[in-house]
Amino acid sequence: MADYDFDVLVIGSGPGGYVAAIRAAQLGLKTACAESRETLGGTCLNVGCIPSKALLHASELFDEAAHGTMAKWGVKASGVELDLDGMHGSRMEAVKGLTQGIEFLFKKNKVEWLRGRASFASADTVKVGDRTVRAKNIVIATGSSVTPLPGVDVDQKRIVDSTGALELAEVPKHLVVIGGGVIGLELGSVWLRLGAKVTVVEYLDQILPGMDAEVRKEANKIFKKQGFELRLGTKVTGAKVEGAGVKLTVEPAAGGTAETIEADVVLVSIGRRPNTDGLALDKAGLKVNAKGQVDIDHSFKTGVPGIWAIGDVVPGPMLAHKAEDEGIAVAENIAGLTGIVNHDVIPSVVYTMPEIAGVGLTEEEAREHGEVKVGKFPMLANSRAKTNRETDGFVKVIADAKTDRVLGVWMIASVAGTMIAQAAQAMEFGATSEDIAYTCHAHPTHAEALKEAAMAVTGKPIHI
Repeated sequence: MADYDFDVLVIGSGPGGYVAAIRAAQLGLKTACAESRETLGGTCLNVGCIPSKALLHASELFDEAAHGTMAKWGVKASGVELDLDGMHGSRMEAVKGLTQGIEFLFKKNKVEWLRGRASFASADTVKVGDRTVRAKNIVIATGSSVTPLPGVDVDQKRIVDSTGALELAEVPKHLVVIGGGVIGLELGSVWLRLGAKVTVVEYLDQILPGMDAEVRKEANKIFKKQGFELRLGTKVTGAKVEGAGVKLTVEPAAGGTAETIEADVVLVSIGRRPNTDGLALDKAGLKVNAKGQVDIDHSFKTGVPGIWAIGDVVPGPMLAHKAEDEGIAVAENIAGLTGIVNHDVIPSVVYTMPEIAGVGLTEEEAREHGEVKVGKFPMLANSRAKTNRETDGFVKVIADAKTDRVLGVWMIASVAGTMIAQAAQAMEFGATSEDIAYTCHAHPTHAEALKEAAMAVTGKPIHI
């Protein structure tokens, strides 16, 4: 048998894959990464996290200039116009810079980019385009793709998925978002701020499934105040493109009379599914579970020696930062070190305005495990938020009633995505609410709300 071509072959160059490849190379392993896109970075950098944040930021700036927010601060802007082409240009510039950055890092760390779609030929052999290579260790990091909705066919013109929603050539008069999860609300908020009427149709009776119930309820109020029409407990049964629009058929989730909603554009955003089709996993001796995921042990090993898996193709939240941490850990495990990811402390963020973030257990989950103490602090009472007129939301700390150890932190605030990092780090170190409460926080900052919420766990907040 011929020698191996590589110590490590990573399939997929998304946040999990490219990080795994770079870390493996840093550890002295001869490494390659197979990627079929024209650019590195996977869904996240090309058509997900990064371009959506560019549009979110741009739409916030437009909204502030066009709808009077800046004027309230004494900054009077006249003749404000939307240059949607320019906005898209900024989005593409951000994507180009970051994807080229990964290509530079590959060259710097001597990671070979195998261009083409990969599929297994055996447990240690992979075909990438016209080339066949053997690797001592193979890491499956192929990510996920949009879950289709039966009866609603995406054409990327009138009925779009998250990728198509980033590239609309004009602001729709009426955008219907199917799915009240993170992606749908983020993209919906972009087009709402740019002038669209936005209707969110959600099968469940509340938006943001999986998040803390109090946070979901408050977010519901905030989004309604911003102008979202939320159709909860509603099922989509079909969609038909007619001329320059779409006729959407809906009915109550519990059953009832059907009705039609007319829209210019429909965004299908009901979740994502693992990318395992086309990998020929059977030739490697692998099977997927009932959810289409590749099962792994705590060290990211699959059931086949030498094959590992990380990111969206394995169980757990489909989050870029979770995949990144797993990428580092799997490379270290392959190199004989100890790579660990604490899956109990994975923060999640919704990048609307205000942002919504959480880490650890929801209050409902925590109460299922035992007695808890909860502290809350409103952003309305935070001096920086009040000064900035960013008073929507609150911070909530959930702690074990006996040990005071923090079990979860949830928040709605303009900078919640940044603030949640402190909570995650505190929980990683096993902090109590008292630890956070007695840590000095700079004033005036939004982060003081976390300190006060921690103080509220024992009934001792200062500013309420």
